[in-house]
Amino acid sequence: MDISDENKPKILQTCYFTRSREGEQFIHEHVLGFQVTGTMTVHDGHKEYISKEGDFRLCRRNRLAKFEKTPPENGEFKIISIYLDQETLKKLSKELNVKATKSVATSDTLITLKEHPLYKSFVDSLWVYLQLPENEQQVLMDTKVKEAVQIILTVNPELKDILFDFNDPGKIDIEAFMMKNFHFNVQLNRFAYLTGRSLSTFKRDFEKIFHTTPSRWLTQQRLQEAYYQIKEKGKKPSDVYIEVGFEDLSHFSFAFKKQFGVAPSMLV
Repeated sequence: MDISDENKPKILQTCYFTRSREGEQFIHEHVLGFQVTGTMTVHDGHKEYISKEGDFRLCRRNRLAKFEKTPPENGEFKIISIYLDQETLKKLSKELNVKATKSVATSDTLITLKEHPLYKSFVDSLWVYLQLPENEQQVLMDTKVKEAVQIILTVNPELKDILFDFNDPGKIDIEAFMMKNFHFNVQLNRFAYLTGRSLSTFKRDFEKIFHTTPSRWLTQQRLQEAYYQIKEKGKKPSDVYIEVGFEDLSHFSFAFKKQFGVAPSMLV
């Protein structure tokens, strides 16, 4: 699912009672996260990242990620997410006279931050604010987001080259990118943006390479991968459809049968 962070509260506490949850999203803004309880596993198509209770992490913007949120035994899953939006970061860049000075070598989507008293005291200070009504929270949360950025710059100053890099993704090889990321269920405009193109240019360049439309190619590629996972790996259709980029099991089953002439459940 193409989940934009644009309209979310700047600081969000998430809780899922005693159940695991899987999903995926386009990470629109940098997110400073604190794992209160449970475990968060993130896959970006290249690498797996695991955050356990007490871990601090920075998720980088303009990334695609699949996630699994697992509560502790007989407990509940909780995280606190602080969205470091571009508007706030640009203002702070001017206020603090801090700019990105070089390209960052690491391509990691998630960066684990070492424990530090400043991070711990910051999270402790949030609990009172998070009990307030949402409309009252946001008046105060702008200040807390700025505080979070300043703490990161104090504890992990090397991250300024990530936080204050305001460039959009550059133009890259569509074929290589799509072969690695077709299983992410996001809208075409996101794929276009991440390959450094407008939507119309993306569609034009795509059809020159693949000789079909992006939508048709994505459906075919996802179905072929699903067939392999079910037939060769013995996975259940209910475990595969999200993994390969479908949002709905019934739609997946219909498309699968139309493509291969047999329902996915019959391959198991």
